[in-house]
Amino acid sequence: MRPANLLFFLSDNHARSAMGCSGNTVIHTPTLDALASRGTRFANAYTASPLCCPARASIATGRFPYQTGYWDNAIVYDGRVPSWMHRLRDAGSEVVSVGKLHFRSSDDDNGFSAEQVPMHILNAKGGVSTLLRWSDEEPVNRGQWELYLEQSGPGESHYQEYDAEITRLAINWLRSHTQRTDKPWALFVSYVSPHPPFSVPQELLDLYPQHAMPLPPLYAPDQRPTHPALEHLRRIMGFRAMDDADALRRITACYYALVTHLDRQIGLVLKAAGELGLLDDTRVVYTSDHGEALGAHGLFGKANLLEPGAGVPLLMAGPDVPAGRVETTPVSHVDLYPTIVQGAGLPGAAHEQDLLGLNLLLTPARSAPVFAEYHAAGSRRGAAMLRAGDWKLIHHVDAPAQLFNLAEDPHEAHDLARSEQAQSVLAALEKQLHAICDPEAVDRRARADQRAKADYWGGNDVIRKEGLLVYTPPPGVQPSIATAAP
Repeated sequence: MRPANLLFFLSDNHARSAMGCSGNTVIHTPTLDALASRGTRFANAYTASPLCCPARASIATGRFPYQTGYWDNAIVYDGRVPSWMHRLRDAGSEVVSVGKLHFRSSDDDNGFSAEQVPMHILNAKGGVSTLLRWSDEEPVNRGQWELYLEQSGPGESHYQEYDAEITRLAINWLRSHTQRTDKPWALFVSYVSPHPPFSVPQELLDLYPQHAMPLPPLYAPDQRPTHPALEHLRRIMGFRAMDDADALRRITACYYALVTHLDRQIGLVLKAAGELGLLDDTRVVYTSDHGEALGAHGLFGKANLLEPGAGVPLLMAGPDVPAGRVETTPVSHVDLYPTIVQGAGLPGAAHEQDLLGLNLLLTPARSAPVFAEYHAAGSRRGAAMLRAGDWKLIHHVDAPAQLFNLAEDPHEAHDLARSEQAQSVLAALEKQLHAICDPEAVDRRARADQRAKADYWGGNDVIRKEGLLVYTPPPGVQPSIATAAP
């Protein structure tokens, strides 16, 4: 495997099913489809944790939240744990980011040689209201339902303006790096789309007639299995009954249009890289920090370990990447760290001996199960996921486990955890899960850290009075704050 440059595209909130190359016949993603065609698509890739900040910390460090303590959108990456960016930069490579990082601050050493127009958590503080889950006092997150139901339609948002600036700066950077160097460079291009609000230009919406949009699976209350963790999530996020098919089709049209906007931005950067003659020596990676439920199971957004939220797109192309390949073995975001570090020609370091990820270019068909976890917004207690072959376990602390056979039940409509025929599978997966970590002990640690951080910011009462951050604004834009509800 020869060392190569790295062009890493990261998006926010992109469901892996929302690409043409994934089999979606409605959406327009020609750039991503072409990237998959000339490289490898990992059809069953998972985030390490389905929320922006813990997911991005895991992408950077190759470690799960239980290993780092980066649990949520208020206890976030601060440069304390070595990242692949540190490794490449310290070996002499130029490692530059453009766009959203969602770490604590540029005042920390996050591993980059430079950070252009970085978007970090607001005021190095973030969404502290979710810390209150430690005492079961997390307020209802007013603004989330309205974000989807009322702000999905024609128009433009500051996020799209930010995306365009990211594209411009990325292309400018590539134009200044056409000469070959002794050390491969890495450019991390991180967009905020397709994160809500789903406000998009009419020209893009015209690609998606509302009547032709599919309805999300299991959106109606009488269609889906009930579970106390999901009922709690719906309550905390303020999600109401999903019974308006027209509204769901409108939201889907806007989301798909925003994905097409993202596809065009990535296309502009790749077109420039090709014209500059850089692609022969450059590996390209595309993924998203987490997925988007888009109404499935009566949910929007992420914050749970079902497939729409935990599944992510993952595409790779370039030197030593098999072309036209679809890898169906489940893989994880933590696999990116060793893939990138070894892909730069660097030897292993002592602090990397306990990493659980595998180099996807050398061992794409992993035999170990894929793990993920969640300890943040809308969760009363922690949850852990294990994907082994067709089987998927979701272990909930202080709530019943869920078990699905994804080959037979891709939409997770039939929970088999209490089926007599599946008890041996359930027991085997629980044993494998506990070999990775003790979910109950991890939950206690996460809640203790969140209590300490809440105390640092003044305690529960002070945080509750501050209101709720609906979404992080791009640089130079005022945040949207909603009043906390009990």
